[in-house]
Amino acid sequence: MNTPISLVGTIGTVPERRQTGTGASVCRFRLACSERRFDRETNTWIDGDPSWLTVIAYRGLADHAHASFTKGDRIFVSGRLKVRPWQNDEGKSGVAVEVDADALGHDLRWGTSKFTRVPGAQPAPGEGGAAREVSGSAAGDDARDESPNELPESADVGELVGAGAGVAEPPY
Repeated sequence: MNTPISLVGTIGTVPERRQTGTGASVCRFRLACSERRFDRETNTWIDGDPSWLTVIAYRGLADHAHASFTKGDRIFVSGRLKVRPWQNDEGKSGVAVEVDADALGHDLRWGTSKFTRVPGAQPAPGEGGAAREVSGSAAGDDARDESPNELPESADVGELVGAGAGVAEPPY
């Protein structure tokens, strides 16, 4: 069963990367997601009990997650939920809750992040997202076809917003 899910939480374990027998990367870590609510009686924010999930990323996303995330980072995850029962040799049993990640990123409410494009990185077939057309010589020219939804790399977002490029200020 494929159940799409989006989560925001805190990484609770050091992201671990391994290689499969075919050489594909797999990165996994535990994510704590808890509800946060405002208690009007005490005038404070209260964290609920966390729900723990295992996040699993594959191939290029696994490599990028391993290079980008550390224990304690606040992140968002978009992927597919998997819930499965398990039992070990000692007779203990439980339920594993896992998310096969399609997209990962830092939660910018808690800090800043700097995106670094990896040359030649594109989603693998079936990973979603439109692959960028790359043209140029074999020497590695980074000329690309620009779609209407992409800003040129030389664009100054501040100038675009100041020029009234149709970007509304957020309501907060």
